[in-house]
Amino acid sequence: MSKLLLHIFLIIALGYAQKNYPADTVLVSPHANIFEKTAILPIAAWQRVSYNSELLACQFYPSCSNYGALAVREYGPIIGTAITSDRIVRCNPFALNYHYEMHGEFHYPDYRLVDSVQVSRPRYTSNKSPLLAAGLSTIIPGTGRMYAGRFLDGLMGLWMVLLPGTAAYGSLKDGQSMKGNFFAGITLIFWLGEIYGAYRTAKYYQGPK
Repeated sequence: MSKLLLHIFLIIALGYAQKNYPADTVLVSPHANIFEKTAILPIAAWQRVSYNSELLACQFYPSCSNYGALAVREYGPIIGTAITSDRIVRCNPFALNYHYEMHGEFHYPDYRLVDSVQVSRPRYTSNKSPLLAAGLSTIIPGTGRMYAGRFLDGLMGLWMVLLPGTAAYGSLKDGQSMKGNFFAGITLIFWLGEIYGAYRTAKYYQGPK
C-alpha cells in the first residue's frame, strides 16, 4: 500500500510540476529520465520551502538545491546525489573561512560563495594527493578532508555518515527493515560523497602556499 501511495505521489508531483523554481526546469525537462526526475523531486520540494524563507537562504552560489539539481542532471541520480551530499557537508558555518583561505570568488550583489559543480582547474597548486585523500575517506569517512587541510569539514562529513549509519543499525537490529534500508541508503550516499569530497578538496580546494 505504501509503495502504491508513493508511486501515485510521484506521478502527481511530476505531472503538476511547473517552472516556478529552478529545479522545476529539470523536473519538467523532456531530456531528463524518470530516475533523474525522481532524484530531483525532493530538491524541487525543498525549494518551495527554502526560496520562501530568508532563514533558509544558502550561503553558496549556486545554492545547494540548484547545485544538486545540476549534479543529478549532469551525472545521473546516484553519482549526482553523492556529489550533492558533498556540497551539503561543506555548507556549514566554516565555509566562509575556508573560502577566504583559498581566495574564492563571490557572487554579487548578494556576496554568496561561488562554488560550481564543475571545476576546470585548481586555483592553486596542491601538495596533497587526491587519490590518497579519497582512499582515506573510503576507510574512515572525513579523514580524507582532514588530510587535505579541512579538518572541520572532515568532522562534519564523519558526522553525516555516522548519524544515518547509527539509525540504520538500530532500525535493522529492531527488525525494522524498511526504515533500516532507508537510512542505510542515506549512509551510503554520504559515504560516497565523502570519497568524492575528499578527492575534490585535495585537488581543487587549496589555498596559496
